[in-house]
Amino acid sequence: MTQQDNDIKIMQLRAFCMIAERGTVSEAAEKLFRTQSAITRSIRDLEHTLAMPLFERHASGMLLTEMGKCVLPRAQRAINELQHIPAALARLKQRDHQREEAEPIWLFNVRRLQVFLRLYRLHHTQSVANSLNISQPAVSAALKVLEKGAGLTLFQRTPKGMMPSTAAREMAPFISRALNEIRHIPEDLAAATGILRGTVHVGALPLCRSTLLPLAITRLVAAHPGIKVVTNESAFDALITELRAGDIDFILGALRQDEQVLDIHNQVLFAESLVLLVRPQHPLAGRTLTANDLADAQWILPRDNTPSRHLLDAAFAALGMAAPTPVVESGDLAIVRGLLLNSDMIAAVSSHQLEYELQAGILQPLTFALPDTRREIGLTLRQGALHAPAAEALIQYIVEVAS
Repeated sequence: MTQQDNDIKIMQLRAFCMIAERGTVSEAAEKLFRTQSAITRSIRDLEHTLAMPLFERHASGMLLTEMGKCVLPRAQRAINELQHIPAALARLKQRDHQREEAEPIWLFNVRRLQVFLRLYRLHHTQSVANSLNISQPAVSAALKVLEKGAGLTLFQRTPKGMMPSTAAREMAPFISRALNEIRHIPEDLAAATGILRGTVHVGALPLCRSTLLPLAITRLVAAHPGIKVVTNESAFDALITELRAGDIDFILGALRQDEQVLDIHNQVLFAESLVLLVRPQHPLAGRTLTANDLADAQWILPRDNTPSRHLLDAAFAALGMAAPTPVVESGDLAIVRGLLLNSDMIAAVSSHQLEYELQAGILQPLTFALPDTRREIGLTLRQGALHAPAAEALIQYIVEVAS
């Protein structure tokens, strides 16, 4: 979070949303059990932080300005994420949520939520204190408030540090999404004035790292120099967890098909098949091959249990051949390229992954078709996500490059 994001207080956003819903300060104050002066002060401080008016004051009530309308969806989503936590914890405690507090006020503090997430990831209170530039007692105090509010132990002291409990693991995605929504508010306001800024976090799977994503990023930053792009090259399972938490904006690469996953949406960009690649000097290069020609090959294959590996095994089975045993398993293109250029190994990859090398004649495909290895490439998105303007712009450039 930037300093400006840090200055946005959740209680201010809560007051802002309630005035937008009820129309007057007095009704918002009554609904939130706060004084009218406290509500008025919250809105004044929020407008000061954002450096723009969010409401027009009229005798009949408070009307959202255009900038207020810009802030409202993001503010509502942040509050809603936190309001879902008591119900999730009630299920763990096997209680009826109707008996829980209506508003989880104990969650409505940005610094407290930052302490939670840092401890969730770092596991040591001193590391958290150092990373947030606060004292270790302040970390312990924040944790004490959170555990009292949750009514459950959130972290357990172990030889490996403070490890999250089941309750903490339940809370973490909601808290992460709420903080990420708040982080995007200044970016939304800047975009409304015609300025795109902020950071886009992309989950980059192997298939699109070499050409598609770099080209799209190049166009994005040329058009909008204020944008920064951060790529994450983790495995898909790790990326999908970060996507659900709002820590990455989208994943680009081979799509996973799972109709049971209702919170994830796939956007297909194109489809292509696997090919077998070698260096031009390879003994099998330029020949029409049979299954016997590949019997003694040394293979570079995608990692086990990846979609491309499953497709490859199925293709060899359809050809009546045993699945090849890899000498190397890797999804790292630099490693695959280096191995191919310096040996007679054969790699099974998407042609798109090493497109430059194929066009330049540095590598070449073998004349051997792999049946039924066509797969869809595209964007994996969180269902219903409100993308930040910079992320939306990069998605549009990716679609443009892929077309």
